[in-house]
Amino acid sequence: MNDKKALKFIEHRKILFTIPIVIFVVTIIFNIIFGTQMAIEFKGGTMLTYSYEGTLDTDAIKSTVEGEGYGAVTVSTGSALNSSLETVIISFASSEGLTADRQNELTDSLKSTYADNNLVLVDSQDVNPSSGLEFFLKCLVAVLFSFVLLVIYIAFRFKKIGGLSAGVFALVALMHDIFIVYAVFVYARFPIDANFMAVVLTTLGNSINNTIVVYDRVRENRTLYGDSLSLRELVNLSITQSIRRSINTTLTTGIAVLSICVVCAICGVTSIMSFAIPMVVGLVFGTYSSLCISGPLWVLWQEKFGKGRYTGADDSGKKTDSKGNRLASTVSPRDSKKLMV
Repeated sequence: MNDKKALKFIEHRKILFTIPIVIFVVTIIFNIIFGTQMAIEFKGGTMLTYSYEGTLDTDAIKSTVEGEGYGAVTVSTGSALNSSLETVIISFASSEGLTADRQNELTDSLKSTYADNNLVLVDSQDVNPSSGLEFFLKCLVAVLFSFVLLVIYIAFRFKKIGGLSAGVFALVALMHDIFIVYAVFVYARFPIDANFMAVVLTTLGNSINNTIVVYDRVRENRTLYGDSLSLRELVNLSITQSIRRSINTTLTTGIAVLSICVVCAICGVTSIMSFAIPMVVGLVFGTYSSLCISGPLWVLWQEKFGKGRYTGADDSGKKTDSKGNRLASTVSPRDSKKLMV
């Protein structure tokens, strides 16, 4: 493969950067207008567990409860651990919780509306928001600690191509991925809960793997091509060579998650949707950030502040000699094909 076949990621960076910027601005505006829903484990509230008979439509119960002025609720079904009873759990996210009188009113209303299902209140539990906050802070500390280790790892592994700056811009891509996952929860009106942290951590793992693959290509191509390619040509070539592998990995995982979504939708299990849907979107945009954000940002930094041998490219990003003449590639097509995925 020669440089003419490489996609021009760096040259189209304005378009590539505009997409996440637009998403960021629109999400902030949407969030200001409609707010963010917090799950009961983070906001606190009350969880009522009822046993029932027959079949219950969780969406219908949700509409019934919200229609009586109880605010936004989450409804899920399950089975009691110590018996064969089928249960439905109604969660009210509120800093004040639900008073005993309000619980009795709701129970009487549900029993009347769903008389054929023989609803019986088996458990009432108030949730302290401090425990959810503690869990969130622990997850945040774990993410920040992993960020530090990641920068150190990339700095040492890719020190020949400016590893520290490469690690920093890998983190920029990861921050982009976290925000995209958050945006999905905001737009889909999913409550921020434990699923949010699970999706974030899984997305980050997939994204950083793709980013490291790109940096590894840059390092190998630099050894192979030497000074015959400018930094822009080098990174464009490396990203192009990594596209197939990154997309295949994302498709494989994404199809598996989508299959779960389809099965859950058919079976009426909606609780998993707040994990599966953001997960698919996170995988797609995690791949996008690895290919279209971290690499181009790193090139711009190196061209402006880097002290390496590739900082003397012309305005089109082509490597030139002291007289301004573009240097030609000295690598044969056979050698370059060895790096194709």
